[in-house]
Amino acid sequence: MKMKWQLGLAAFLCSGSLWAAPLQVVTSFSILGDVTQQIGGERVAVQNLVGPDQDAHVYQLKASDIQKIRGAKLVLLNGLGFEKADVERAAKQAKVPVAVATRGITPIKMEEGGHHHHDHGHGHGHHEHGEFDPHVWHDPVLMQTYAQNVADALVKADPAGKAHYQQRLNSYKNELAQLNTWAAQSFNSVPVAQRKVITGHEGFGYMAKRYKVYFAAPQGVNAESEPSARQVAAIIRQIKQQGIKAVFSENIKDTRMINRIAQETGVKVQGRLYSDALSKGAPANSYTGLFRYNVNALVKAMK
Repeated sequence: MKMKWQLGLAAFLCSGSLWAAPLQVVTSFSILGDVTQQIGGERVAVQNLVGPDQDAHVYQLKASDIQKIRGAKLVLLNGLGFEKADVERAAKQAKVPVAVATRGITPIKMEEGGHHHHDHGHGHGHHEHGEFDPHVWHDPVLMQTYAQNVADALVKADPAGKAHYQQRLNSYKNELAQLNTWAAQSFNSVPVAQRKVITGHEGFGYMAKRYKVYFAAPQGVNAESEPSARQVAAIIRQIKQQGIKAVFSENIKDTRMINRIAQETGVKVQGRLYSDALSKGAPANSYTGLFRYNVNALVKAMK
């Protein structure tokens, strides 16, 4: 009897995901971490280097992060210059496989000074992101490629989970496609001439391009750079001339600059947007939650 029971248990363990400890994955920041979790489900254990409500632009690699990377079976990065070189170096030294989520995505090119081509030259600011805008997650169409890259990396690291990852990827891609349809309808309820927004740093270039929304920011793409008095004055002038109502701070940013701009223009700050990080709890504790929240807040403020 005992022998039979043991065989039964062994068969049960082999058939279920209980047999394998979850795949240890380290992701560079919370949005990528959530996408990885959505596709990996219970087969993965995800740890972020930069957590919710934290700014990846000012992140410094710590000894505990190097330990996380050493214990990982896979490191996932956003790419396009979003991460500092020391994260890649740590992964290389730990001999851990690294995959880049933005592979194959055509990025928005930055002009000199870190502003977008479609920003008509506003928002000069030194940035360290290099020549491309890394904030691709503000476009759910591009995020389907992003998710595919994450799934491919998981399959490579854990071939036994292929069917599991594929199934979850398909349903996630479906969700992203629906998110895009909904966002397009939401933005279309606002006349194009009214789709103007001021934010803390230029993190929304992909949303701007996809949905024809004009974003201006006192800061360049890198949230570290301090805007000059001239840049701030130009933004203030713009708000007054164009009657821009949608002024937002960001969850990763010091709000003083935006508060000052709002004060000098008499425009009310309409709340905060989630630019480069999820929130710890509601309303933006998943990528899709973040995107929905931002679109709703923007549409309401622009009307």
